[in-house]
Amino acid sequence: MAPAGTIAGSGGTRALSAARVDWVDYAKGICIIMVVMMHSVLGVELAAGETGFMHVAVAFAKPFRMPDFFLISGLFLALVIDRDWRTYLDRKVVHFVYFYVVWVTIQFGFKAPAFAAETSWHHVGLLYLESFIEPFGTLWFIYLLPIFFVVTKLTRKIPSLAIWVIAAALETAHIATGWTVIDEFCSRFVYFYSGYLFAPYVFALSDRARKHPALALAALATWALVNAGLVVLGASEWKIVSLVLGFAGACAIITMGTLLARAQWMNFMRFCGEHSIVIYLAFFLPMAATRTLLLRTGIIPDIGTVSLIVTIAGVIGALAIWRAALLFNARFLFERPNAFWIAPKKAGVRLQAAE
Repeated sequence: MAPAGTIAGSGGTRALSAARVDWVDYAKGICIIMVVMMHSVLGVELAAGETGFMHVAVAFAKPFRMPDFFLISGLFLALVIDRDWRTYLDRKVVHFVYFYVVWVTIQFGFKAPAFAAETSWHHVGLLYLESFIEPFGTLWFIYLLPIFFVVTKLTRKIPSLAIWVIAAALETAHIATGWTVIDEFCSRFVYFYSGYLFAPYVFALSDRARKHPALALAALATWALVNAGLVVLGASEWKIVSLVLGFAGACAIITMGTLLARAQWMNFMRFCGEHSIVIYLAFFLPMAATRTLLLRTGIIPDIGTVSLIVTIAGVIGALAIWRAALLFNARFLFERPNAFWIAPKKAGVRLQAAE
């Protein structure tokens, strides 16, 4: 056991079914903060009509921000993919569908008056119905996860190498239909499937980073220079290059998470990883409120500083909403009620993207 009470990660996924893995939580913490940062920074810059210093960080993270999140989401799938369909669908589909419905309704409730002012309430109703076909706002990640889980289980009898090659080809094709589900499936499935397929190698990478921290730091420095250089040159989104950078960045975040876990530094990052979906669901409200307040008052003139404050407010505000929901008996916002389980409820269930 690691000092924080979580498993350090040796032994592969089969040994990890009963406990958390420290570096995974750190890696997920890094990912969710980058996601909040992206939405916060781009939202501030769009509203202000100018960019700030935080734009550089968002651009640097773009090649690997979502690839790593999806890879980690598939990392423990081997532990549960053999379950019967009823249990599997309950844990991997109904679970996320419930939270999508709850939070798309909440988000829509806040934005509906503005939509209605631009068009009509009838149109707002149609937009709400459309959100169950075209994912709404920031919630596309949990809309797509159930699709990934089902596709992976349905294709188990097909040679895994063939599935991976097809998934890699879809990413490389840079398909852009304008439909979020299709485009993001093609762009992201290869990373989710790789997390599932190559989990032992991911854990081996973490073990090597834990045993050889100096070498790991050197590798991280090299990766950071290459990633930054390709972003600056505009080559990071080229075909093949985007796929390579996605995997390289995922390996870098895994290594970074491992080193932080080894040193037991930045425990708030680990806490964010433990509650990554909580943050993902709720950050939009404190983010939007803080952005509106700061830009309207003009109390802080620097756009980069505003973006940084909005990012912090999004993360901390989401956790505050979660704690308030627990305190005021609104657990349904973050915990699925018994009525929405289609299989026997497991003990100690947590709201997380991967088991």
